[in-house]
Amino acid sequence: MSQTEQEKIVEDFQSSPLNQPGKEFPKVNSEGRLRVQIEAPEANKVQLDIGGVKYDLEKNEKGIWEGESAPQDEGFHYYQLNIDGASVPDPGSKYFYGAYRWGSGIEIPASDKEFYALKDVPHGTVSENLYFSEITKQWRRNFVYTPPGYFEDTEKRYPVLYLQHGSYEDETGSASQGHTNLILDNLIASGKAKPMIIVMDNGYAYSPEDLKEAGGNRPPSSFEKVLIEEVIPHIDKKFRTIPNRENRAIAGLSMGASQTMAIIMNNLDYFSYYGGFSGTANFPGDKELDAETFLNGAFSDAKEVESKLKVLFLGLGTKEAEVFFKTVNAFRDMLENKGIDYTFYSSPDTSHEWLTWRRSLHQYAQLLFK
Repeated sequence: MSQTEQEKIVEDFQSSPLNQPGKEFPKVNSEGRLRVQIEAPEANKVQLDIGGVKYDLEKNEKGIWEGESAPQDEGFHYYQLNIDGASVPDPGSKYFYGAYRWGSGIEIPASDKEFYALKDVPHGTVSENLYFSEITKQWRRNFVYTPPGYFEDTEKRYPVLYLQHGSYEDETGSASQGHTNLILDNLIASGKAKPMIIVMDNGYAYSPEDLKEAGGNRPPSSFEKVLIEEVIPHIDKKFRTIPNRENRAIAGLSMGASQTMAIIMNNLDYFSYYGGFSGTANFPGDKELDAETFLNGAFSDAKEVESKLKVLFLGLGTKEAEVFFKTVNAFRDMLENKGIDYTFYSSPDTSHEWLTWRRSLHQYAQLLFK
């Protein structure tokens, strides 16, 4: 970074709330710049890698490397350090699962952060729920949000939202990076959302037979089967749910949007609400969708779709990559051509990342079970 650029930096950096205990760095300033520091006296080159851009750090006489990024968009971002060609997490930050690895994360304060802030309101509980899958022949887990009051009123039953993560992430993301529990706590406290249970499972599920046949490649997913045949019955048995389609919703982000779109349209006797955040289904977005063939004609009968789906919600950031605009808009065009009602939410100034999905969940949850 040049001297001119250095002079432009606003020196009001504050330690990130996502730092490991006692760590001063990383820091964020009012411009949304990330500043990192790491001791590596034997290293020849150290870079900060965030948002697809690498920034060179400078080493002082004590062997400590320091530097900062350009201003970043509001919200949560994964990042890493590159030390002599090796990408490693920043030892100063807490670690989050994304990009198929545990790595560093930073929060650039958002102007609307109040809707997912930790407030003095009644809080629900996020619990780890273990189960053995006969389909995958493995122990699996999901995280389950139970709303405030769940353990006090032991007679009350609740509707359920099944919420799925995106590519290269897992069942930890929605509660950790996504602040799902805080979003719902605040909505419920304000009377804007109905108290509900939220189940966050792992969308990667493969049978041993499929894994063997794939020979090291990724096999077709068995997640739909796992969800319908194992997860839902297990949740209905273990938790005080209202076990019918009118009180069951599904949603997902990115890959999860594609998974849940296929799941709900194959299982309309299980769900009444769909939410797709930054995605709808896997299809080329550069041509018109044919409702007679898309998902085996699941949207061909508009009256049936309208009668079964109480809410069809789509959310998309205004700074998403072109491919997401193409696919989502092609899907919207198909719905409009068929006269199928839907709700569209546009997240201002966000791309394919967690602030888009937090905002989408915030909007979607207010439409459920009314």
